[in-house]
Amino acid sequence: MNVAVPTPTAAMRPLIDRFGRQVTYLRLSVTDRCDLRCVYCMKERPEFLPKSDLLTLEELEQVATAFIRRGVTKVRITGGEPLVRRDVVTLIERLGAQIGDGLNELCLTTNATQMARFADRIATAGVRRINVSLDTLDPDVFSAVTRGGQLSQTLDGIGAAKAAGIKVKINAVALKGLNDQHLPELIQWAHGEGHDVTLIEVMPVGEVGIDRADQFVSLLDIRDQLEQCWTLTDLPDSTGGPARYVRVEETGGRLGFITPLTSNFCAGCNRVRLTCTGQLFMCLGQDDRLDLRRILREDGPDALDAALDQAMAVKPEKHEFDVAEGAGAAVSRNMARTGG
Repeated sequence: MNVAVPTPTAAMRPLIDRFGRQVTYLRLSVTDRCDLRCVYCMKERPEFLPKSDLLTLEELEQVATAFIRRGVTKVRITGGEPLVRRDVVTLIERLGAQIGDGLNELCLTTNATQMARFADRIATAGVRRINVSLDTLDPDVFSAVTRGGQLSQTLDGIGAAKAAGIKVKINAVALKGLNDQHLPELIQWAHGEGHDVTLIEVMPVGEVGIDRADQFVSLLDIRDQLEQCWTLTDLPDSTGGPARYVRVEETGGRLGFITPLTSNFCAGCNRVRLTCTGQLFMCLGQDDRLDLRRILREDGPDALDAALDQAMAVKPEKHEFDVAEGAGAAVSRNMARTGG
């Protein structure tokens, strides 16, 4: 795979938006497809994009490399489920070769259903941490949340990652009346396995066939419930994302809270998202975007530097999420198409 590298005409200028925030984190979606159908992510019968609409793996590498040249130090491969894309591990290996040469960390968000097949190659490529979407340990609730998924497949993938030496963090979306009462069990299990856990409030991204007001539960309420049985000690830790962390004294493990609705975290935003079709979104909850696929294909990789400057000039200050009854989705694209 030969990837054209832009000429070094643009100095290594950091990507700083109009609010003084430096972008150092790229979430790189490689597919909108997934082998699960989570109720907070997509419709039961989603319409997936044709392959012809997607950036090639070579183009994904070109764009990621342009970001790394401009000071992005962390790249997260996302989807959909990234590991369902054919030959995606080749892209992971190519980007992993840039670790230590501008890139500090390459990581992955996954549902782990395919992880048993790829864990060793991914670890060898330089991936040291993955986030695994797992909302419950109850097989029936898991099947309901994922619309037919098998819990054992995800647990096997988590075990394979751990055996390969990859640090696993569990991501769980809190869903009212569905998994919210199961979260203590999930946290206790994860901490016993040596995994951190991050809880996430449901976000109104895309239509999923369910009113988000019926799904939403505040993590402030969840924390209050957890503190009825555990001692939670606030920590200053940061992993480069929006989570605020505590230590659960009784388990010894770390627990994060991502609260886009009850506690807006946009003031410290350091990220942008590139969809699998080459659309660069500067905010998860806004529609401002740049078509990097068109720029790359019509003007070539040398034009990416100017495009990234343009993106910084229009990056919005914050999202405007609202999960009030009947409010609808903040943006029409779903999470799988945006890059979870």
